[in-house]
Amino acid sequence: MRLPFFRKYRFPPVLPAHLAVIMDGNGRWAANRGLPRSAGHKAGFDNFVRTVELCAGAGIGFLTVYAFSTENWNRSDDEVRALLRIMNEAITEYVPTLRERNIRLRILGDLSRFDSESRAGLESSVEALSGSTGMTLSVALSYGGRDEIVAAARQAAAEGDITAETLSAHLYTAGLPDPDLIIRTSGELRISNFLLWQSAYSEYYFTSTLWPDFGRKELCRALWDYSTRKRRFGRA
Repeated sequence: MRLPFFRKYRFPPVLPAHLAVIMDGNGRWAANRGLPRSAGHKAGFDNFVRTVELCAGAGIGFLTVYAFSTENWNRSDDEVRALLRIMNEAITEYVPTLRERNIRLRILGDLSRFDSESRAGLESSVEALSGSTGMTLSVALSYGGRDEIVAAARQAAAEGDITAETLSAHLYTAGLPDPDLIIRTSGELRISNFLLWQSAYSEYYFTSTLWPDFGRKELCRALWDYSTRKRRFGRA
C-alpha cells in the first residue's frame, strides 16, 4: 500500500480496538549486523517499548504481543536463557513507566515452565498494574494456541458444558475482545499457533520489515491499510 507523504506518520481515524502483533525477525536483524541473537532480542524489546507508547498514545484500547511461544522452548539453552532474562528484567524495569501511562498488564501463557523466581516477578508485575484503567497490554509468554484451546476445553468439560461461550471464558484472553488486526513482521506468511480461536475474524497484515525496524512509519502503514478493510463477519 503506497501512502501519500502526509499519511506516513499519522494515525488513521479508524483504529482497531484490539491490535495483536507477532514480533518476528530479531534473530535475522542481529545476523544481518554480525551480532549475537541476544542483541536482536534486546533491540526487539526496545522496539516493543516504542510500540506500546505509540499504541497507547493513539488510543488503541488493547495491545497483545507474541513474545515467546511454546515452540521457542526448543531453541538452544543459551538463547532461551538470554531471551527469558531480557524479558523478565525488562518487564520488571518497565512497570513504573506502565503505571505512569495507566497501562494494565496481562501475561498470556503457561507460566508453569518458568522458574519460580521469574514466575513470581511476572505475577508481581501484573499485580502492580492491576488498578490501571488505560490500555490493556497483554504479553504472550510460553504461549501456544492449540494448548490454550485444549486446556480451555478440558476446564469447560469439567464444569459440564462446552460451548463457544464457556470455552472462551477459560482462554488466557478471557474478558478481552478478539483482535481486530494481527500484524506479523519479517516476511513470514503464517500465524505460528497464535490466538487460533480468537482470530477467527481478525484482519491480517504481513510485512517484510524485521521487528526491530518496525517503527512508527510501518505501524501507520499497517493501520491505514486496516482502515480501508470492509469487515463483514460472514454477512453479505
